[in-house]
Amino acid sequence: MNILAVFAHPDDETLGCGATLARCADAGARVVVVVFTDGIGARASSDPEGWSAAAARNRNFLAALKVLHLDSGGGFGAFSDQQLDRESSLRLVRTVEGYVGYHKPDVIYTHHVGDLNADHRAVAQAVLTATRPAVSTVLAVYACEIPSSTEWAFGGTPFVPNVFVDVTETIDRKIEAMCCYTNEMGSALHPRSPEKLRALAAWRGATIGAAYAEAFVSLREVRR
Repeated sequence: MNILAVFAHPDDETLGCGATLARCADAGARVVVVVFTDGIGARASSDPEGWSAAAARNRNFLAALKVLHLDSGGGFGAFSDQQLDRESSLRLVRTVEGYVGYHKPDVIYTHHVGDLNADHRAVAQAVLTATRPAVSTVLAVYACEIPSSTEWAFGGTPFVPNVFVDVTETIDRKIEAMCCYTNEMGSALHPRSPEKLRALAAWRGATIGAAYAEAFVSLREVRR
């Protein structure tokens, strides 16, 4: 099985479905992650410190993928961070179509369209458009939750999961991978802290009678 994870920022892949992707990779799937931006804002375009921050974030990204046994499919820094909602939707869709055409995934994981972060919403919409049944052979598209974005979208489209993956065997690697992003981890009370990431996985696990789980919204499933 080929799996493609399409996200806006480096760390989204780990926060949203790192344990699930690791489980898939352990089971023999080829799992490729692509990200649209460098995740550090506009600093890299105007000052040396920004370029250094982007390079460091790329190292963090590759280190996290190594922990999870995933492959990088490129895209890092191709678009400006926190400006995807200003990009041509056609350009974003064609970018996703390019990834899909090259990697030929059976399954795609991406953002929830109701996230607070505008970059997340732009990527989610581009994935849905690029994988429309008339032009795509992708069999399943799943939206994940990104702590500190999905649950903070008060009044928006709620995240109501209908797919749960038991990640009891890989939750520790998710936490380890997230710790690679040294500047993105939050304090103990923050949704991105190791404590709260584990707590969310425990809560999702309780939903299905497992120790830990990750939750998704199935956007499309084709059974053949």
